[in-house]
Amino acid sequence: MRLHLPSAVRLLAGLLLAWPLGMHSVHAAAADSPDRFSRDGLPFMRKHCADCHGDDLQEGSLTLAPFTDSTAIIKGRKTWQTILRRIESGEMPPEDRPRPKQDEIAAFVKLVRDIYDAYDRTAKPDPGRVTVRRLNRTEYNNTIRDLVGVDFSPAEDFPSDDIGHGFDNIGDVLTLSPVLMERYFAAAESIVQRAILPSPPPPPKRFLSARYTEPAGKDVPQSKFRPIATDGEQPIHTGPLNTAYKVPGDGEYIVRARVYGESKDGQPVRAALLAKGAEVATPAGDDDVARIAGHSVERMRPMLILETFDVTATSADKPQTLEATIPANIGFERAAVALLKPAEGQPAVKLHVEWIALEGPLDTRPRSHRELLAVTPGASQAEQTREVIERFARRAYRRPVSEIEVDRLVTLCDDAMAEGLSWEAGIQRVLLAVLVSPKFLFRFELDDRPQSPEPRPLDEYQLASRLSYFLWSTMPDDELFALAEKKQLTANLDAQVKRMLKDPRSRQLVENFGLQWLQLQRLQSFSPDLERFPTFSEKLRDAMLRETVLFFSEVVREDRSILDLLEADFTYMNETLARHYGVVDTMGARAGQKPVRPGGQRIRGDEFVRVSLADNQRGGLPTQASVLTVTSNPTRTSPVKRGKWILEQILGDPPPPPPPNVPELEENDQAVLSGSLRQRLEQHRANPACAACHDRMDPIGFAFENYDAIGKFRDKDGEFEIETAGELPDGAQFAGPGEFKQVLRERKDQFSRCVIEKLLTYALGRGLEYYDRPVVDRIQKQVADNDYRFSALISEIVRSQPFRLRRGLESAP
Repeated sequence: MRLHLPSAVRLLAGLLLAWPLGMHSVHAAAADSPDRFSRDGLPFMRKHCADCHGDDLQEGSLTLAPFTDSTAIIKGRKTWQTILRRIESGEMPPEDRPRPKQDEIAAFVKLVRDIYDAYDRTAKPDPGRVTVRRLNRTEYNNTIRDLVGVDFSPAEDFPSDDIGHGFDNIGDVLTLSPVLMERYFAAAESIVQRAILPSPPPPPKRFLSARYTEPAGKDVPQSKFRPIATDGEQPIHTGPLNTAYKVPGDGEYIVRARVYGESKDGQPVRAALLAKGAEVATPAGDDDVARIAGHSVERMRPMLILETFDVTATSADKPQTLEATIPANIGFERAAVALLKPAEGQPAVKLHVEWIALEGPLDTRPRSHRELLAVTPGASQAEQTREVIERFARRAYRRPVSEIEVDRLVTLCDDAMAEGLSWEAGIQRVLLAVLVSPKFLFRFELDDRPQSPEPRPLDEYQLASRLSYFLWSTMPDDELFALAEKKQLTANLDAQVKRMLKDPRSRQLVENFGLQWLQLQRLQSFSPDLERFPTFSEKLRDAMLRETVLFFSEVVREDRSILDLLEADFTYMNETLARHYGVVDTMGARAGQKPVRPGGQRIRGDEFVRVSLADNQRGGLPTQASVLTVTSNPTRTSPVKRGKWILEQILGDPPPPPPPNVPELEENDQAVLSGSLRQRLEQHRANPACAACHDRMDPIGFAFENYDAIGKFRDKDGEFEIETAGELPDGAQFAGPGEFKQVLRERKDQFSRCVIEKLLTYALGRGLEYYDRPVVDRIQKQVADNDYRFSALISEIVRSQPFRLRRGLESAP
């Protein structure tokens, strides 16, 4: 069935295609005298930089010719941040050029930074402007789950989201194509058809002959009626007779049993219907259970005694049907019929059971139907319609809805009913209209001063949405909505951050921010040469990714230092990954070696367990197989890719793109036999155009050469010994991955700044601009003062001006 939309709803869809997405502009004005750089900085730059980066020669595609005064320096702040790092690290000028003295370098760097500081001290705070953005695929799926209660992936066949600044939630690149608009309509129809059933089916019925119930055994009678007695000696002769009915506790059920009794004194036989469930809130106590006969009665605990009966039927010709209701929300696992023990001194009794049956759930509407259409009892249908629509639209639009908005949606329902459709079908039409509305599909932050350049706070509902989509990739929950309604969210930001990070939904921050930051989505498409790496499998691929997610999640959950992401004494493994790493137990013991620490448990099966690491061969993101694999080639390791990954993702200092027309490294058999990979790369970077960048990347990459292209540890590369020692351009030396991870940890300020910039980009949904530098500086200081705790990082971002404030089209002067 397709739900045909009125023209008004189609018009809403048309608005989506025509909606202006806008671009924010950047305006900078120098707060320092332009003569200062011209007088004191330009001579240094002309002497040491202009030969390689002038108008005629532009190595690395960089020309410094436009930078003649302080105003130009401020406008080119992104470029100059990189330039300053190069100069301070000793990479520039290159070694084959005349080198300035250290005090000259220090004076030049200080001059440029003083220009920035002077400007930042006098510049008005600028929170920037985020382009209105639609929900990406992950946010759409999660929001539908929490809004409608339909847990599937309706965005699975949506076009892939474009990437900007490394992430798929950047407003400037989240375009809306006609194909995507069609998919929105198709998804919305599927969602509302699953969520609401105008004509629910009858309750399902299940039936089982007593001969097939438990307790089972070869001595079970195969007659139509199965007997149990209070004087039997085995469970199959005494019961209770039971069968598995593992069902969720989201509705009422009816359990029935057809029986007749047999007693020596002609008195009615006493019987009971039981339900077993781990979620039973008030299970039967010992005294009540003691009244029930049968050797298998303990197997039914925890149980609910649904009802007891006098069985008056005494023959198979006229059996009696026992019936009891199983209440909702106990999540029962078994249903049973049992005998009650006769009073002391009374003779034994027998019960003959023909079958046990289950009917339910009695209300076959899905939970989403019941929750979405919940109404105030006794209200008129018009009042119920308005109640349902206003509640749903408020949550879907993530803000209060106006009376006019509700009136228009009510009209859709009324029109549907006027066409002869049921009330439920009318509500379906309303939900469909809401789900294809720009107000749902886009994260609008409505502004009553769209042209004003002055910063002002977001309203509480807008802040709630920013917070929830940042940490959970979904809409705000009831607590955030309640605080926003009371205008108390801003005052409770820290408490909400802590609550939300402890919530299981914070796993979305790891999977959506973390995996994009680390560029690990590429792992799904990585295809190593199976002849060279025969141990690679889909199970290993999944285990690699799972390790990183669990490890990162632990840093978040335990509120550890973000520096633990570089080096840690624990990780997570299952048997597949442990075998790949050569680890055998949870204390990090290695295969074929004597355990360093006692008490380790063998790692077996597919379940992941926390593993304490006995050495620094593993531990931290850089030595996890997921990272090592995505920074490799299908046939071999790639020190260049690994070094570049560290510079980009860990140190925030990406190298420039390679110059054109540089030949690839030879990969034929003759080249491979001619020397180790390190020797061949050293020959490759003899090209002066390549040397500057490779001098930065290659030593880092070679630090990890002990790990092959799928992250397995090795001592030799073919016939060649592996050399992992290296030296960075600033003189830092290391030998192997363990020492290099220490070098990274010593660069904690550079690493923390990289993480802050990437996480702030993800949180804001836009790239960072020059005016964000003071904000990053403040966050970095506060994070360092709080021992680099992850919660401190999140709290500082959430409290920052770009996250809490907004402005109009023009930036502050």
